[in-house]
Amino acid sequence: MSLAASTSAPRLPDLAGALRRHWPLLPLAATVLFLLAPLPAGDATTSGKVGPADAASLLLVLVCAVQALRGRVRPLGPLGVLVLGAPAVGLAVATMTAGDPYAALPGFVRYLQVFVLVPAAVVLLVPDARAFRLAAGCFVVLALVQGAVGVVQYATHTGASYQGEDIRAVGTFGPGDVMGMATVVAYGLVVATAAALAPGLSRRVRRTAGVCALVLVVPLVLSFSRGAWIATVGAAVLVMAMAGIRRALKVLVALAAAGVVLVGGLGVGSDMVAERLTSITQVSSAPDQSVTDRYTMWAAAESMWRERPAVGVGLKGFPAHRDGHSSLGLSSGSDTAGAGQGYIKQPLLSPHNMYLLILSEQGLIGLLALAGGWLALLVAGLRRYATGRGTRDCGLIATGLLVWQLTDFLYADIGGPSTVLTGVIIGLAAWWALPAASGLPGAAADRPAVR
Repeated sequence: MSLAASTSAPRLPDLAGALRRHWPLLPLAATVLFLLAPLPAGDATTSGKVGPADAASLLLVLVCAVQALRGRVRPLGPLGVLVLGAPAVGLAVATMTAGDPYAALPGFVRYLQVFVLVPAAVVLLVPDARAFRLAAGCFVVLALVQGAVGVVQYATHTGASYQGEDIRAVGTFGPGDVMGMATVVAYGLVVATAAALAPGLSRRVRRTAGVCALVLVVPLVLSFSRGAWIATVGAAVLVMAMAGIRRALKVLVALAAAGVVLVGGLGVGSDMVAERLTSITQVSSAPDQSVTDRYTMWAAAESMWRERPAVGVGLKGFPAHRDGHSSLGLSSGSDTAGAGQGYIKQPLLSPHNMYLLILSEQGLIGLLALAGGWLALLVAGLRRYATGRGTRDCGLIATGLLVWQLTDFLYADIGGPSTVLTGVIIGLAAWWALPAASGLPGAAADRPAVR
């Protein structure tokens, strides 16, 4: 038997053993990859309903509960309980003090799923750095497939309507959720960029990740999503700075070359991309209607908060109070069409700013519980990376994803099937930011546990 044959023979048994050991992580992979399932064409409201990924996340929480009863999860210490459990208190207060607690109950369940249960399940069930990398790899797979669908939509004029043409890349999410594809593609791009720059990974893995990052730039551009562009640039710059100047320069040169080829050489959406970029700064001079609506709803959210600063108007209360706090500049809704759907006017149900949505509906109590925990995770994650402890590739990925999410929350809020991934990202960030204390069972450099 040759040396190659002898070294490759145990791989199948090893794979079977790995599946037996890590079977609780299968619902985590399903939570990410089930977003490949297309939504029914012509039903824009589907994005607000329970989808396959949400069902998988509920299974993930159930598996975590079973494993916890069997004593097969890592323990949560006081800091972990505070960061992951405090949002539940704020959500309960906002629900009980709402004008209509029954109407606020669906919001309570959704927030509890995304910001408490799913993150806690990820922290408790991910056993080591290898499992973390597998979970992060699922984001890249999802992004590549959705991005490919989006590019085809642009090339064949079968996407969502944008400036009178059906060219906006939306993947399988449809025109009712135009941010869905942009979000998952951006997640994958951040993961791939971090892996391409990460020390400790093999050269082959880094090169493959680099190619994936460059490829994902195309569908992200064709999504015409200004918020996703801004968040991706911010996260990528931070990841490159954390990885080191020399590595960062290589990535910047590659991205610049890709941009020149795509937009300058091939003319991929050059005029529309330029117009979209220019509109970011047109707030007071000549803003488009979407910018006007956004800032009008921001002002309305602030007005709601001033009315009830401690607890807000209650979960799911923004739509009911919107008109009473908005100026006449607010339009009646957002026009959507294309990608297999007829013309539908989508109502404006949120301020498109997560922090202002929390502030208006949950007040200072909710904002402190949620955003305070996110800030704690960011600071703790950056501090751990700076000390050089743990697997640094996981640190780059977790920090990059968290920064992307916190930046995107300045221009967007939760909504649609991809919302469940927010919970997964917060869980991965907590996995990295809160490492195991020495002496705890299973505490190792690549097996963080919350202390």
